[in-house]
Amino acid sequence: MKGESAMTFDELKNKALSLPMAPGVYIMRDVKDTVIYVGKAKLLKNRVSQYFQDTAAHTPKTTLMVCNIDHFDVIVAASEFEALVLECSLIKRHQPKYNILLKDDKGYPYLRLQMKDAYPKLTMVSKCAQDGAQYFGPYGSRGVTQNILKTLCQCLKLPSCNKQFPKDLGKGRVCLHYHMDQCAGWCQEKADQTQYLHAIMQAQHLLEGSYKSVTDEIRSQMVKAADSLNFELAAKLRDQLTNVEALGKKQFVTAGTSMDMDAIGYAQTEAKACFAVLHFSGGALVDKDYEVFPTPDDPAVAVSALIKQYYTAREFAPKRILLPFEVEDLDLIVQLMECNYRSKTSFHVPKRGEKKQLVMLAVKNAAEEAQRVTGLDERSAAVLSLLGKMLSIAPPKRIESFDVSNISGTDIVASMVVFQDGRPRKSEYKRFKIEGICDQNDYASMEQALKRRYRHYLEHTDGFDTLPDLLLIDGGTQHVNVAVKVMNDLGLKLNIFGMVKDDRHRTRSLISSNGEEIAITNQQAVFSIIGTIQEETHRFAIGYHKKLRSRRIRHSELDDIPGIGDKRKQDLLKRYKSLKAIAAAPLADLELILPQDAANAVYQHFHRKGDA
Repeated sequence: MKGESAMTFDELKNKALSLPMAPGVYIMRDVKDTVIYVGKAKLLKNRVSQYFQDTAAHTPKTTLMVCNIDHFDVIVAASEFEALVLECSLIKRHQPKYNILLKDDKGYPYLRLQMKDAYPKLTMVSKCAQDGAQYFGPYGSRGVTQNILKTLCQCLKLPSCNKQFPKDLGKGRVCLHYHMDQCAGWCQEKADQTQYLHAIMQAQHLLEGSYKSVTDEIRSQMVKAADSLNFELAAKLRDQLTNVEALGKKQFVTAGTSMDMDAIGYAQTEAKACFAVLHFSGGALVDKDYEVFPTPDDPAVAVSALIKQYYTAREFAPKRILLPFEVEDLDLIVQLMECNYRSKTSFHVPKRGEKKQLVMLAVKNAAEEAQRVTGLDERSAAVLSLLGKMLSIAPPKRIESFDVSNISGTDIVASMVVFQDGRPRKSEYKRFKIEGICDQNDYASMEQALKRRYRHYLEHTDGFDTLPDLLLIDGGTQHVNVAVKVMNDLGLKLNIFGMVKDDRHRTRSLISSNGEEIAITNQQAVFSIIGTIQEETHRFAIGYHKKLRSRRIRHSELDDIPGIGDKRKQDLLKRYKSLKAIAAAPLADLELILPQDAANAVYQHFHRKGDA
């Protein structure tokens, strides 16, 4: 169905406002008429018009999607449930770019066995077909199914290679599996077809759960071989019996008949999210599926969409599904699954107990997968993008942060640290010794540091030739206003925010020059990076302040006397113990320790005003 094309934004908005107040599906298309998004609406007019109103409130993903809409179509449905079914069908068919999609919706795999073939062979397939073959399953995943197939082949020494029988009989040499005693070498020309068919029938019985009939038969053959003194054959049959008995204890769990509960987990990093499904049978975990995708705008909407895609692609549903939180359209999903599978599935969000633990296990699995695929650069970029969105600025690649440190107005210093792409760039840190300010005036000290730093930029001084995308000041509105004044005086425009601390000295929010506070404690990733920047700025300032203070404390009045170095200073202090005693010493006594010129310099230094 092709709709209108080349519509302006106002035309799209007017068309949305003209839609009926009825349930249905809307189909967003780009300029090439490609479907880029499919959505369901309880009331089409209300839902679709939201895309073209108050666009500033849109998330970055929605904004990008709206920018790519050239025209859209709608299909009115008889009910919201009918709209849900249609939405699922259209998403599966078009795979729209801006919908959250499962990469693999082939369903659970089966094992196929066609006994009409001259040499029947077990193969893994995605779906059952009306071809007269026998299908076993469905099993939990492709990995589980491959493991079952491999175990059966090794136990019964069936071929696991790609050779086709009888076409490839006698062609080429036997493979490594034969020499490892994992295959009976059925590709050899002398191989007995009757024995091959017998082994296949045993595999068939095992897949049907008839372990006892197979073990009884092998045990009978083993006893006969021993009675006939064929101990080599008896030993091989004994080993095969052991393997079959071990196989029976594993119990091939099929998703369709034995899996009675799924636990769904969801977790996300700054850049990636993961939807995980743990399958349980009889309380035991038997398998896991998961899907990793870019972090969505709304986790509840994302999980709802993935549940619909995941279970409608399968040919069964468990009796119970545990959820990590409430999702939208849950009643409709229950109704959809009941129609598909002719059985009712219940959904629960457990609050405590064993089932809560199962959900937490699913969440833990989801978190590990999301963390595994999220790179450091990707994580940093996502955090900076979120920070930019919160501050209504572009993602800040370069951040500079300032702090002032002093004690009672002495040794006043300011520090500047630089974070590039979310990581500290220590080679570009700067520190400023504040000059001409003798009292504890943080505002004046901050003003001086900022003027010196950004004048260097205007003067093209090496090491100061880059402006930040974001300037952070350790302080509140007044500190920010000082920075704004400095930038105005210098003719520079920067994004400036203050870092406001809580009672535990952690940055709880960022504040603008007009006093607007942006809380960051509810965004853990942003809270973490701002906290790191604030701590690093404070650490660097304190470190420089301590260095200056220590240097001042170590300074002695003797250091100002010509001819008195460290050695002579130590000799004087060792003899007289204090500066006061040195000042009171007669010249003759000083000449006993120091050369005449040095002793006279010390004496004159302390008696230059005629003091006794």
